[in-house]
Amino acid sequence: RNPAVTSSHRPSIMLAALKSVDFYRKLKRDLQQELTEASIAGAALSVLAAVFMIGLVIAEFNAYLSVTTESKVMMDHFESSTDDTLQVNFNFSFPHLKCDYASVDATNFMGTHDAGLAARVSKIRLDDKGRPVGRHEDAKKEIAHTTDEKHEGPEVSFDLTVDNFETMHHKYDTLIVNFFAPWCHWCQKLAPVWEKTTQGMAEKFPSQDQLAMGKVDCTGHSSESLCIKYRIDAFPTILVFRKDDTGTSQHESYHGERSVTAITTWAEHFMKQIKRETPKTRTVDSDKDGVADSHTGVGCMISGLLHVQRAPGMLKVQAVSDSHDFNWETMDVTHVINHLSF
Repeated sequence: RNPAVTSSHRPSIMLAALKSVDFYRKLKRDLQQELTEASIAGAALSVLAAVFMIGLVIAEFNAYLSVTTESKVMMDHFESSTDDTLQVNFNFSFPHLKCDYASVDATNFMGTHDAGLAARVSKIRLDDKGRPVGRHEDAKKEIAHTTDEKHEGPEVSFDLTVDNFETMHHKYDTLIVNFFAPWCHWCQKLAPVWEKTTQGMAEKFPSQDQLAMGKVDCTGHSSESLCIKYRIDAFPTILVFRKDDTGTSQHESYHGERSVTAITTWAEHFMKQIKRETPKTRTVDSDKDGVADSHTGVGCMISGLLHVQRAPGMLKVQAVSDSHDFNWETMDVTHVINHLSF
């Protein structure tokens, strides 16, 4: 026996053994024409099968490239009664909800409000571009209202509509406007205070082009569009307009006491600005109580933490005010969740 011959034939023997287990044997080329026959049905089925396979490949590839998010909430177990609270950390941005109205509340599965055992919340006022303009401090007390004020005689504040608003806006150095709705309870209380304040300011400062006070009926056909333009969702809303305003100017809103004395003191501050007796500013604290009576900001960023009971419940951020009526049809509480963890 020649060992060299045996060694050279060994690969072919292994290939022959491997071919013996081939499950997909093919016909010899010289026999294909004799043993097979093409058909229209077979060709159509082959094309459909090819298209189907290509579609499956494309669908699987798109599924591979797509991003899906899966959220799971798992509550950890606690052993002692001293560990029965949960800390919720949050940061939300509301582009069109003022900090004066934004309220954070926690409710449990029984519907009980103020379910948060402890809370630490901060608010940052945002401009119309979502940029921070200042820290917001909630009022230390409820807004006081004069309920027995009476104004005798004709109304002296200007009635503003789309036809004369821009003219009045750029005629006076400062134009203070009360946006109201006749059905609003708080607007009805403010009306005589507003007229009496307007009359007093006109008598004290008789100049024709320095400061004027007007009002806009947000239900009137000739003035409703003004309320939409300036996003008036709460009544009453008092805004300040200046002669040198541009299309990007921010208008401060008044949130102080609604009495003749308080509004007059606040309005006189703008006269001091006009006469350059005090620096020009859009944040005014006329009663010097540490809380601004008027400030800018159309949105609010709310952040902080809550300690709540380990039970099913909700974290609610909503518009709340004890001195305004809201127009819920136009109220925009669109928000962005910047952070939420617990």
